[in-house]
Amino acid sequence: MAIAKAERLMNLALCLLGTRRPLSKRELRGSIEAYLEAGSDDSFNRMFERDKDDLRELGLVIETVESLDGEIGYLARRDSNRLPPIQFDAEEAAALGLAAKVWQQARLAGAASGALQKLRAAGMPEAEEAYETPHSALEPRIPVHEAAFEPLMLACRDRRPVVFDYRKSNAARAETRQVEPWTLECWRGHWYLAGWDRDRGAGRVFRISRITGRVRSRAGAFTAPVPDASTVRETVERWAGETATRSARIRLRTGCGYPLRARALAVREAGDGWDELEIPYGHGLDAWLVEFGPDVVVLEPADLRADVVDRLRAVAKG
Repeated sequence: MAIAKAERLMNLALCLLGTRRPLSKRELRGSIEAYLEAGSDDSFNRMFERDKDDLRELGLVIETVESLDGEIGYLARRDSNRLPPIQFDAEEAAALGLAAKVWQQARLAGAASGALQKLRAAGMPEAEEAYETPHSALEPRIPVHEAAFEPLMLACRDRRPVVFDYRKSNAARAETRQVEPWTLECWRGHWYLAGWDRDRGAGRVFRISRITGRVRSRAGAFTAPVPDASTVRETVERWAGETATRSARIRLRTGCGYPLRARALAVREAGDGWDELEIPYGHGLDAWLVEFGPDVVVLEPADLRADVVDRLRAVAKG
């Protein structure tokens, strides 16, 4: 289903579920942006009837009500569209909460709520029931700032190859990558794409914030098999530094780098406003240390120190 149609159906469903009185076609057309752009009345009527049928096929119970003046209105009563009680354990509830928070900053979330906001601004009363959580002050959040997130998510879902420009942390310029996307993973507040790099003939992991420009979709089927979810997750963790194979010694400015301190195996005062830490060392640690800038100095091993220096030099040149 195209993203524009999905947004339109969601807007229509929210309007019909969020009202306590039937809404006419005229009101719905004035409240949903896609209907305003439909053009002629005939185009709007065809679109509306298709959308109404699609929502009914998806299971939404839509009632048709005729008013005293003969105008037809539509609504979806909550008691007719209510799911039976569902119980979740703590882990399931946490997973659902995290998944929902992804959309707080993605494009679909704002579009989905737009129709209701317009109707409420016009004076439509809200439904009596409000969906509230008892621990809303402690809601987990996953930031989604990158424009590449949504097209990559859809490409993973639809198994469509993509092309994008990607700049490695130690490179001054971006390179074009042709990728068969497997999945998106969030680790330490950053999003990563795991997939098959066609040019290199191997699985690769890409940090989404390093994708520059637009993500372009390509036609055709995948050329490599997609690993199972657990294997992909292990690949992302290993690439991003979750799997530590040894330890490293760094100097960290006092009062800085609390995420590093939380993972430290040992901490001691080094004097002059610095502390010395022993931290787990796996692939990707150099990229993480660079984010702390002048507050971190790598003491050993030598290869980690050299990698961090190279990355800082590349940033300075860029």
